[in-house]
Amino acid sequence: MDRRRFTVINEAFICRFCQSDVQPLRTGCRNHCPHCLHSMHVDDFPGDRAAGCGGLMIPVSVFSHSKKGYMIEHRCQLCGHMTVNKLALEDPVQPDNMETVLAIMKEMATKRQP
Repeated sequence: MDRRRFTVINEAFICRFCQSDVQPLRTGCRNHCPHCLHSMHVDDFPGDRAAGCGGLMIPVSVFSHSKKGYMIEHRCQLCGHMTVNKLALEDPVQPDNMETVLAIMKEMATKRQP
């Protein structure tokens, strides 16, 4: 990723999907709800808040990256835009919900079977 296109914004928000209060991460930037793992399509590039869409980003897959750890992929419900973000499974304040992560992985495995 081009680091010049990454703007650090790490602020609290209320999840538009489940209405949970979401706290900032201790390290890094949170772009999704730690409870339901949904996000919002607000950025063209991380942190720029330039996307005009504003659609709900649905968690569609979870995968392991050899250097970054577990990643979550989102698809915008309105325009289909796809993004990838690191999961915050070890955040001391509000870690991502492992049960939700496992449910996404289970759904992925079910879709792959004939």
